[in-house]
Amino acid sequence: MSHSPSAPVKPDYLHFDPATRHVRIDPHQPEFVQNPYAAYAWLHHNARVFFWEDYGFWCFAGYDDINKLFRDRRFGREEPGGYRANAINREHLKDFDGVERHSMLEIEPPVHTRLRTLVNRAFVSRQVEHLRPRIEKLANELIDGFEHQGHVDLMPAFATPIPVVVIAEMLGVPTDNAPQLLDWSHRMVNMYMHNATREVEDSANQAAKEFSDYLRDYAAQRRKNPGDDLLSLLLAAEENGAKLSEDELITTCILLLNAGHEATVNQTGNAVKSILQSGLDHRTLFATPESTAATVEESLRFDAPLHMFTRYAYNETEIAEGVTLKAGEQLGLLLGSGNRDYQAFEQPDRFWPERPDQKNVSFGAGIHFCIGAPLARLEMQVSLATLFKRLPNIRFAETPLYGDTYHFHGMQSLKLEW
Repeated sequence: MSHSPSAPVKPDYLHFDPATRHVRIDPHQPEFVQNPYAAYAWLHHNARVFFWEDYGFWCFAGYDDINKLFRDRRFGREEPGGYRANAINREHLKDFDGVERHSMLEIEPPVHTRLRTLVNRAFVSRQVEHLRPRIEKLANELIDGFEHQGHVDLMPAFATPIPVVVIAEMLGVPTDNAPQLLDWSHRMVNMYMHNATREVEDSANQAAKEFSDYLRDYAAQRRKNPGDDLLSLLLAAEENGAKLSEDELITTCILLLNAGHEATVNQTGNAVKSILQSGLDHRTLFATPESTAATVEESLRFDAPLHMFTRYAYNETEIAEGVTLKAGEQLGLLLGSGNRDYQAFEQPDRFWPERPDQKNVSFGAGIHFCIGAPLARLEMQVSLATLFKRLPNIRFAETPLYGDTYHFHGMQSLKLEW
């Protein structure tokens, strides 16, 4: 356990009532968007459990609490009574909800166990490792395309194409359709941001319908002419005699495409920014497979791509002294905050790949631990090592800026030169 030498100053945008432990932080506030860690540091010292008024639920800021609550079976992702059972005025989200209600992210055992078991075979580390040459080839081809220019916005030119092409190829979906897949994905994922507008909701619903129709057509082709891709494997896979239903299949493919690139895109940009700002010698950081893996793990801890994960209470439960949740109420786990907790990490705000206390909650924990973690780690290890090897003089061309996308956390653009 580490100890902070002094309590941090409270950011001006953070408002706290010590009597109620209520906090107000507008997640769209520019200072918070660009550096949420100043708020997290203050919360670590003053309100490790707090009610975030802007979201309307209790949140946990500390590493140990977050890690334990991920594994606590008194809480889960599945809404009591069923997906959006108590929601009103959601007819305009019929197609979006039709996809989401079958998502592994939104359900609990026994259905979750069956779905995850069927999908997991493709994502275990030994299977994913076979993709290393393909990822390296793709990274080099992308760099070939912009190296001669002497400058690039890394997000669209490098960070985005690698994970979307890899997951599309795994599923057996034509990579020519990657721009369309990205468009559908972004529109659906926008639903998870704070205070989504009706315009965002309508767009997400339309994207969900088009995405589903596209995959249904593709699945029909694969039924007639199966291949060795993941879509064909999912069509054929059984667990104890139970197959994926058509709806489960479509939702699972959408989830893998959305989750399979969104976080990795953000994490790639965050990692490059962290490495460049650290001033560390990237030749050392990527000298060996071990140092490369350690650098990726530290980037996941230091500047995570997802900063909040929510769960439901299944019974009336005391979550902290004087704080009781009723059945069906949500709580928020602040992953980005937990990863910088001074009680869990020595020098938490230092980018330090060799740190002796290397750990993070960026992929979650428990039964909902990110199924794509081995793939994401491999993509980042290969792509980052390739980037810094090919472009050893890479540096910022402009001040990097994060997008206003909380609870996601990633670069709006990352303009570099060499």
